[in-house]
Amino acid sequence: MKIAILGYASQGAAAYRYWSSGDHEITICDQNPKLSAPTDTTTQLGKKYLENLDQYDLLVRTPALHPKNILAANPKSPHILDKVTTVTDEFMRVCPTKNIIGVTGTKGKGTTSTLIAKMLEAAGKRVHLGGNIGIPPLEMLKNDIQPDDWVVLELANFQLIDLKISPHIGVCLMVEPEHMDWHEDIEEYIAAKQQLFINQSEQDIAIYYAKNENSEAVASATEGTLIPYFEEPGATVEDNYIYIGNKKVVNVSEIKLLGNHNLQNVCAAVTALWQITQDMEAVQYTLATFTGLEHRLELVAEIQGISYYDDSFGTTPETAIVAIEAFQEPKIVILGGSDKKARYDKLAKTVKNHGVKNAILIGDTAAAIKKALKSEGFDEILHGGDTMDSIIKTANECAEKGDVVLLSTGCASFGLFQNYKDRGDQFKQAVQALPKA
Repeated sequence: MKIAILGYASQGAAAYRYWSSGDHEITICDQNPKLSAPTDTTTQLGKKYLENLDQYDLLVRTPALHPKNILAANPKSPHILDKVTTVTDEFMRVCPTKNIIGVTGTKGKGTTSTLIAKMLEAAGKRVHLGGNIGIPPLEMLKNDIQPDDWVVLELANFQLIDLKISPHIGVCLMVEPEHMDWHEDIEEYIAAKQQLFINQSEQDIAIYYAKNENSEAVASATEGTLIPYFEEPGATVEDNYIYIGNKKVVNVSEIKLLGNHNLQNVCAAVTALWQITQDMEAVQYTLATFTGLEHRLELVAEIQGISYYDDSFGTTPETAIVAIEAFQEPKIVILGGSDKKARYDKLAKTVKNHGVKNAILIGDTAAAIKKALKSEGFDEILHGGDTMDSIIKTANECAEKGDVVLLSTGCASFGLFQNYKDRGDQFKQAVQALPKA
């Protein structure tokens, strides 16, 4: 079979390792003209890397590549997308277990997926966690997945837009407009996430956030059983306790995850677990020990009474809002980055009304955020400069004992940093380099 791998990043490399084990002719197609590809492949590189794809039997799309770009580059092949698959679809097709849980939403996917996996492990299940978090799906096949094992996949819109196979349990968290620079509109964004549920059968389960119309619209694409959370019969929060099925699960004060927004993720995870096993001890142990993922409201250090938190994973105004609201202490907040066509009016109101002493602005969106802040009457605005060292220097100069310095930019990282991980890592390094006394 002639196979073209479209895009050669981590998932493209995983696709190569998977399909090269068979008797296939593989071509690597990538926009990087200087790409170094495996020697047993042919290449199609540069600006025309997506052209003349109809000569291949199978096209493996990398998540960042929108299907419409494949179609646009092959105008004489209107059915070209029929040949397209992804590493996620192929994994779902060949996975030795059908005990698969897929988690999507705008934010919280990684935290919720990890919570579900850890709860299942605490309940004695053998679990494999991957997808958009950590391990590309096809790489998970190396872990000797057994029929009784459970697989938890974090799935973003990029993986979902042309997904042809739905998991047994789908979970949809809050859905708000995001990646509008990739999607044509919010309708396409919602439609992409609906693919997680649209091929479910009557025996499958769709869990969704009851307080969000978009989440309900996404999950309602299912033919299976719809179960809301944050209202019965799913997990709920009442009188500072998590409840499910009239059972008191845990006091909110015992949950190690920081921020009220994480109560949504907790309830989603508990609701998912409850469809598999009603193991109260597994839930309680996980919630009492799991402190969160890297770059998600992560405490980096407390230096001279000032607490420094890395929330670099948050790349939308909505994530910055929930991060700011997670702290009662006075805050110095680092905002800004590359432009994803977001609006900052709600973020500006949160900055004004939730104890922010100073907003340090960075990146291409600094001017737009400054305008939004000033329209709310917030004038304690500083410019952080072009390096993380200068940003932290500015923050440290205005911070006092008892304050929180919060990296929760509300924007993507590109421009000043390679990605959110690079931004968070540089933040940690700059904080750790501060004088300790």
